[in-house]
Amino acid sequence: MNQYIFLLWSKVEVALSQVELPPEKLSNYDLVLRCQQGSYPDRITFAELLHRYQLHVDKLLYHLAPEWQDRSDLAQEVWIRVYLNIKRLQEAEKFKSWLSRITTNLFYDELRKRKRVIPPLSLDAPLALDDSIIDWEIATDTPGPEEQLTTQEFYDHLRDAIAKLPQVFRVTIILREIDGLSYEEIAEITGVSLGTVKSRIARARQRLQLQLQKYLDI
Repeated sequence: MNQYIFLLWSKVEVALSQVELPPEKLSNYDLVLRCQQGSYPDRITFAELLHRYQLHVDKLLYHLAPEWQDRSDLAQEVWIRVYLNIKRLQEAEKFKSWLSRITTNLFYDELRKRKRVIPPLSLDAPLALDDSIIDWEIATDTPGPEEQLTTQEFYDHLRDAIAKLPQVFRVTIILREIDGLSYEEIAEITGVSLGTVKSRIARARQRLQLQLQKYLDI
């Protein structure tokens, strides 16, 4: 009897394993794997992937090029490349960093076409500066007139400080402090050595500290 139950349950487990979950029920890892099946991703499955990571692409493009009015066009190009090349991704768990690399490379391509310096960046995420953290967001409590003036003055100086950073520093800081990528991932995306990445981040932080020292001492 026990053997019969065991065999019956085994058949049930096999049957359940063959039931394909809908895309929205899959983990990010399994969703990427399913998108890699076939010549090209299934439309519904890919739509779910886009839904989960669209904000990530939009946010990265916003910080790279805040004044570009055609960022949505660039985002569309990002997803076209993802659709055509996702089968080439060797490690599904690294999809997010792979997506960031595609986005950043497209930004560089467009920047070279425009042949101009990108405008100052607007940051909305905390920036770690050695032993301290700067929070770019305004506090939720309503500030008084003096606090408003100090906050606005800080933002003005922040914009100036960011604008004065060399382009490679700005991009590296965005990938590290906003996108949350590791040094290794940034090195892979930007095509430079790990030591260069660490050096750029350290030098960028040092420059920002010097520019904003009066606010950090408060």
